[in-house]
Amino acid sequence: MLNKELLLRTTLATSRMTVRDLFQECLRAHVQALPFSDDAGRISGRVTLKNIIQQAIIPDYMAQLAHVMPSELDSLKQAQARLRAIFDESIVPYVQEPHVAVPSSVSLGKALATMEQHDTSYLFVIDDGEYQGTLTIQGIAQHELEVDETLRQEG
Repeated sequence: MLNKELLLRTTLATSRMTVRDLFQECLRAHVQALPFSDDAGRISGRVTLKNIIQQAIIPDYMAQLAHVMPSELDSLKQAQARLRAIFDESIVPYVQEPHVAVPSSVSLGKALATMEQHDTSYLFVIDDGEYQGTLTIQGIAQHELEVDETLRQEG
């Protein structure tokens, strides 16, 4: 069973959330995505910082030509302005398919294996449709350092 101390607690993203709200919550909780809860209260997707930034400021053609782009581009200022322009918009256009989730009853080893299998550094922990939190590699590392420090002080 996953130790609840490993989970990063966040709010659920909803249709009433703005891009700014999402950025603020992700940065507060040190996560890169939030699970999306639809109007019926079901977790039906996810919203990621990466997807919003890519859609707002990095068109597909720029990503494909990244290897030949100069280091400094004047258009970056325009791209940043485009991102700031959407801060007050709804996150709904940026909702993606649901992310990999595990129940809190899994072992940490199985959760880590699931992360590896899906090439991700985070998982949503969901029990019977109820979001419990996000498990991240960074959160696991932070927790283990804290445990190590406590053991060193006791020893």
